Parts: sequence; structure tokens; C-alpha cells
Amino acid sequence: MPRMPRWMLTHRVSIEPFEGDGATGAVYGPPVEGVRALAVAKTTTVRTADGKTTVSDTTVVLLPGQACPPRSRITLPGGRQVIAVTVTDADGGGLPTPDHVEAVCI
Repeated sequence: MPRMPRWMLTHRVSIEPFEGDGATGAVYGPPVEGVRALAVAKTTTVRTADGKTTVSDTTVVLLPGQACPPRSRITLPGGRQVIAVTVTDADGGGLPTPDHVEAVCI
């Protein structure tokens, strides 16, 4: 199973992993800085975990195995922060496709 080539991931992002809900809202873990990524401005309709439909404007592609639970906060190049609505582990199962993690964000 080939991995997504590192040279394709031209951006660096910061990921604050979602840990749960607290009394004042979402609770995030310590930020993981300098994560290799490809941030793509891409409009997509996505269904949230609670079944609501929303529109995503950013998709972030990460290396396989990169921890990014749904609802994690991602800081993009330039400082804009987005929330990962769905996170997919794209594993080709041995097929010659680039394995990667894809976070669809709002």
C-alpha cells in the first residue's frame, strides 16, 4: 500500500485533537505543530455526526496514521482555523492508490 508522497503535502498545519465536551464547550488536546498537509479550498456538502447537512469549504489531506479525530481544530497556513467534520482513513487495501487521511472541515 503506497503512501501519499511527502512532496505532495506542501503545507504545514497545526492540529488540536478533540478530546470531548466540557462545561464551556469543546476541549482540545495540546496542539501538534508543523504537520505535513495539503489544504485544498473545496466546497463539499457533508453530513455531520448528528445527521445534519452542512457545507465544507476546506479539505485537508494528511499522511496515513496522522491522528486527527473528528471535531479537531486545525490551523491552516495563514492562521485560519477550521473544524474537522469528517475524517476518513483512505486505505487502498493494497491497491496502487495513495493512502492518506482526509479531513473535511467547516
